Amino acid sequence: MLERLFKLKEHQTNVKTEVLAGITTFLTMAYIIFVNPSMLSSTGMDQGAVFVATCVAAAIGCLIMGLYANYPVALAPGMGLNAFFAFTVVGQMGYSWQVALGAVFLSGVCFFLLSVFKIRGWIINSIPLSLRGGIAAGIGLFLGFIALKNAGIIVDNPATLVTLGDMSSWSAIMTSLGFVLIVALYHRNVTGSVMIGILAVTVISLIAGEIQYNGMVSMPPSVAPTFLQLDIMGALEIGMLSIIFSFLFVDLFDTSGTLVAVAQRGNLLDKDGKFPRLGRALMADSVASMAGAGLGTSTTTSYIESASGISVGGRTGLTAVVVALLFLGCLFLSPLAGMIPAYATAPALIFVAVLMTHSMVKIDWDDLTEAAPVVIAAVSMPLSFSITTGIAFGFISYTTIKLLSGKAKDLNSAMVILSILFAVKLAVFS
Repeated sequence: MLERLFKLKEHQTNVKTEVLAGITTFLTMAYIIFVNPSMLSSTGMDQGAVFVATCVAAAIGCLIMGLYANYPVALAPGMGLNAFFAFTVVGQMGYSWQVALGAVFLSGVCFFLLSVFKIRGWIINSIPLSLRGGIAAGIGLFLGFIALKNAGIIVDNPATLVTLGDMSSWSAIMTSLGFVLIVALYHRNVTGSVMIGILAVTVISLIAGEIQYNGMVSMPPSVAPTFLQLDIMGALEIGMLSIIFSFLFVDLFDTSGTLVAVAQRGNLLDKDGKFPRLGRALMADSVASMAGAGLGTSTTTSYIESASGISVGGRTGLTAVVVALLFLGCLFLSPLAGMIPAYATAPALIFVAVLMTHSMVKIDWDDLTEAAPVVIAAVSMPLSFSITTGIAFGFISYTTIKLLSGKAKDLNSAMVILSILFAVKLAVFS
């Protein structure tokens, strides 16, 4: 049955290798089951329900990717997108989490339609590579800023806006310790370095009496507080259009970039260098996002951590199916997830920020018409506390600079139209 489903021999692999690859991938991304509930609960969502939604949405995405697309790519609620959901859409803009879930659902519907009608390629190719890198880096800086704020390392100041917090506080010390531990373990190629860092800080805090032991295993919490609580009609108001676009835009480029990178790492491209069954892989992402919104979590997307499983031999969808089963198994670890403090997950956010800012390496720094919009997009995200604002500033500045520099040939109709729409949005709805 497994041979018939996944064509193991054709991909020169076996069940043992695929299971090992699935376990490896899961360990590198399992931190999301601790980080996501902690982050989304700041919006007023029930933490236990979000924990269940996170695990189930990840399992659904992985199962579709494995059984339908037959790729060793794992999915889960995406980092960056969950921060945008919690701290910008709900925290800063004041929308309810129900409306935010509605926006996630609608972005998943749009992603699905783009995949069905094969418009995604046109959109992806319309956005300059440099600007894509700047947006990814900006999301990373946004995550890092949130983590430093939550840990009390960066605090507000009426004179300078922000300043250094109390570095002798327990949260600041534990965040710093967790971060250096994660980086050191990652450098030594230790599988699950991020999860180890989170658990290490939690154990130290438990021993020190900073947190209370609530047990390790129990029956899964009820998902009822968030299940089908999304407000689709509320998400259809005109002011939410840019938010839906931001969810869609980030997910589209995140997923496409991840799939291409993973395919290259595992030699999964065909003889023409194309990604076979790309439509099916994108379908898995869009359906998982819609299902996740219905369950009660932010956008579900493909994880670059899938490359860790591919590096140990994962070549088929069986790897993704193993990850799905492990996520379902984690449903019984809700007491552990609820016990982990915010300063234990902050190091994971900072570490992800480091990985995401790596995209700045690809920028042509000698061409200021390329570099300047990238810096504007990246810096404005954390400072405005909004991914949407960063994307808008990036688009507008890129188009304007190119036009005034006499390099209009570098632009296309999609860039110009989107820049105008973003300018209108900032002028009218900001």
